[in-house]
Amino acid sequence: MGYETAIRLLIFLVILSAMAILEVFLPRRPETSRRRWIVNFSIVVIDVFLVRVLLPLGATGVAIVANERGIGLLNLISRDTLDTSVPVAFISGLLAFLALDLAIYFQHRIFHAVPLFWRLHRLHHSDTAFDFSTALRFHPLEILLSMIIKFAVIIALGAPGIVVMIFEIVLNGAALFNHANIRLPQRLDRILRFILVTPDMHRVHHSILPHETNSNFGFNIPWWDRAFGTYRDQPENGHEQMQIGLEEFRSGDDQRLDRLLLQPLR
Repeated sequence: MGYETAIRLLIFLVILSAMAILEVFLPRRPETSRRRWIVNFSIVVIDVFLVRVLLPLGATGVAIVANERGIGLLNLISRDTLDTSVPVAFISGLLAFLALDLAIYFQHRIFHAVPLFWRLHRLHHSDTAFDFSTALRFHPLEILLSMIIKFAVIIALGAPGIVVMIFEIVLNGAALFNHANIRLPQRLDRILRFILVTPDMHRVHHSILPHETNSNFGFNIPWWDRAFGTYRDQPENGHEQMQIGLEEFRSGDDQRLDRLLLQPLR
């Protein structure tokens, strides 16, 4: 796990670059302003710095410590069964991956439903355009709170460290992909929606209309929205005409870095 940071950074940069290039050649919407990138990248730099300083162990580190101490549901089950065969390890890893993704889905719903949490999360939704950089735009306090919640889920599950590392890589890559301003062939989009969240699916979640904002909460796996009744197929105004963002934060001043960081107090 010593190379986790380098591996994650490399994969992140490759996917980010790929999405940026695809947005140039296959744009879904024409209005994306690249001047927003400065603000959105500044926010993610602040986020990463605070996580590294305040939560240096990271999600994978927490998983490794929990497993070394035999903490968590999966560790209890494996200890009771004394079965460490490859099929059992694979099944337990798959269950841990799905459980982590389900936890992220419900956390996302809670951050929309609870006013105090929404004050943090709305920074992400106040972006007035939608592209891969929107995936980087989360309030530092939300990132710290989300990491603490994730740590609790990892410890409760006893998720293996390698599974947590893979989950983090997949989740980050999926977020860059499903926030990208790219046009997929309609038939391909329909197929992909059975296994992952596509840009057209997630774009609905960033609509200015509240009933659309409160749908399509999945970041990675699309099944949870269908299972729990929060799936919406298309925006009612179409992808080209729909408005992105929040009604109350649309001015240029609202998009300044200092105003965004202080947004929860407004």
